[in-house]
Amino acid sequence: MSPLSEVVLLSKDTRGVATITLNRPDKRNAFDDALVRRLHDVIDEVAADASSRVAILTGAGKVFCAGADLEHMRKQGTMSEQENYEDALRFAHCLRALDRMNKPVIARVNGGAYGGGVGLIACADIAIAIDTAKFALTEVRFGIVPAAISPYVVAAIGQRQARRWFLTAMTLDARAAREVGLLHEAVNGDVLDQTVEDCIGLLLQGGPAAHREAKQLVRDAMTLEANSLPDHTAKLLARLRGSAEGKEGLTAFTENRNPDWKK
Repeated sequence: MSPLSEVVLLSKDTRGVATITLNRPDKRNAFDDALVRRLHDVIDEVAADASSRVAILTGAGKVFCAGADLEHMRKQGTMSEQENYEDALRFAHCLRALDRMNKPVIARVNGGAYGGGVGLIACADIAIAIDTAKFALTEVRFGIVPAAISPYVVAAIGQRQARRWFLTAMTLDARAAREVGLLHEAVNGDVLDQTVEDCIGLLLQGGPAAHREAKQLVRDAMTLEANSLPDHTAKLLARLRGSAEGKEGLTAFTENRNPDWKK
């Protein structure tokens, strides 16, 4: 068994692009307790690192993430309800941490994703996959449901598409996954890295604080009462215009130069 630190790898380049790699290629990067714990720790580490500007989530080998590890699933069948609750809660907290990451997250989907792997993609802000990847939520065939990932998958693809996918356990190809909203791009494997790199270039033009606020703004727009939104958004814009980053961005624009976060 690989040491805990090796089941999820973390690297960062000089631009502040942090790459999180699921690293169980012999198990198709499937989840077990060790991977979930390590992934959550790495997500928290990247979130706390002010020098990290963008996070990339990917898998080692030819599969992005095959969902739950077979041995771990067998173990779950022998656990008590309380033990299963604690196990599921750990995964749910890991997903929430990824979804609430305070900087942009790109899912670099290097291969197929199943079950919880689909949930990871849905938690990312941007999802770019190779066009040969397949996607499936087969939980109902095992007498269970994709519970922990459901809030993020439903948010990504909508209720009607989620009902069909959850109930039928059908397999989607990359084109269909893009059409329903799980993916933003489905590209030939030869250009996957360049497509991700192009996206990174766009993200690095934005201010770090603005990225954090933009992600929160999407959540607020979906959850706040409609009558409160005008006041909320006006206060937000006024606060950001007066912030150090906002002043630098606006000044740089009027002076026809790059803001300090692009230097």
